[in-house]
Amino acid sequence: MNNSSIPKSLIPENDEERIRKLHSYDILDTPADNAFDKIATLAAQIFNTPIAQVTFVDEERVFFKTNISPLEATQIDRKDSFCSLAILNEGVTLFENILEVPELASNPFVKMENGIRFYAGAPLKTTEGLQLGTVCVLDLQPKEVTPQQIAMLETLSSIVMDELENRLATRKAIRTQTDMMNRVVHDLKNPNTTISLSAELIKKKADDPKIVNDFADRIKNSANNVLNSLNNLLDLSQIENGSFRLSLKEVNILELLNTSKKNFELLAAQKEQNIIITCNCPSTILADAQRLQDAFNNLLSNALKYAHPNTSIFINVLQKDQQLIIEFKDEGQGLTPEDMDKLFTKFARLSAVPTGKEHSNGLGLSIVKMLVELHHGDVWAESEGKDKGATFFISIPLN
Repeated sequence: MNNSSIPKSLIPENDEERIRKLHSYDILDTPADNAFDKIATLAAQIFNTPIAQVTFVDEERVFFKTNISPLEATQIDRKDSFCSLAILNEGVTLFENILEVPELASNPFVKMENGIRFYAGAPLKTTEGLQLGTVCVLDLQPKEVTPQQIAMLETLSSIVMDELENRLATRKAIRTQTDMMNRVVHDLKNPNTTISLSAELIKKKADDPKIVNDFADRIKNSANNVLNSLNNLLDLSQIENGSFRLSLKEVNILELLNTSKKNFELLAAQKEQNIIITCNCPSTILADAQRLQDAFNNLLSNALKYAHPNTSIFINVLQKDQQLIIEFKDEGQGLTPEDMDKLFTKFARLSAVPTGKEHSNGLGLSIVKMLVELHHGDVWAESEGKDKGATFFISIPLN
């Protein structure tokens, strides 16, 4: 039985997208791998064939990740591969006797001495439905197969995809950790340099109280920046590892906001910025005071950092639909549509730049989002556009 027709073109309409997805797995031109070899060996045993392969269909070639075959090769031309046909079909592509398929009579692997007479290939399908390659078996003799064998071949193809996804997730995690460490090292250099230089200048100008006070403030700010960066990383690590737990109790949100204001008064004064808090409703909820304090500190720090000197930061507290809503509104650089798409993601770099040469590690908003969601709340932002200010909202359930 031959269950597959031969299309006029071997190139699917989504081939560019399919190839981009294939390349994202970094599997092409990698050496033989025991995990994939075992899958191919099992396929050969199930079908009792001398040839079994795990293949990936690239732009102009088919790469053999595993090739259990008398033919020692790592790739063949795409136009000559049966797998190029298999990725066009949703199910298993099956040719029990290739000599009965006239369109394949000119295939070089059919015409050769002791040529291929049997082929069965199950596509390697991503969650988006993109078919990257196959788990396939081939024989030099025609064969009849059972529905159970076909089902087992499909299962093996899904195992290959599971392995690919796991490896991709691992590589992404490693890249994320490496990126995080690189950013931390970079972000800690600037405040440490400031601390060192300020300490040296204090020693030289110890008899001038104004200079001592100025550079002591710089040391304090830099030390706080280091501490905030380390706390952000610790929070992020605990949340992602599932070891983060809230300590819930009755919390007065207005008191937390006033604490945040006090924490940043020095920074605001340096840029002649005002922090204005308004609350005309009850503000006591059940929450983790320290974690909400961290979220408020991050949002207020960002507002001050990206707002222009001589402007105001407005913090408003209100109740709506059994939610306590806290909004942080600035008169700063605003958000572009591109910024809105990247908000609350780790290490996001937005179009705004700090107006007082402050540093940013790109973690603050992502941590705010995680802390608020742990309280079953929500966080979002609104902006009318570039240089039109921005408002960040936190919503926490009242019960």
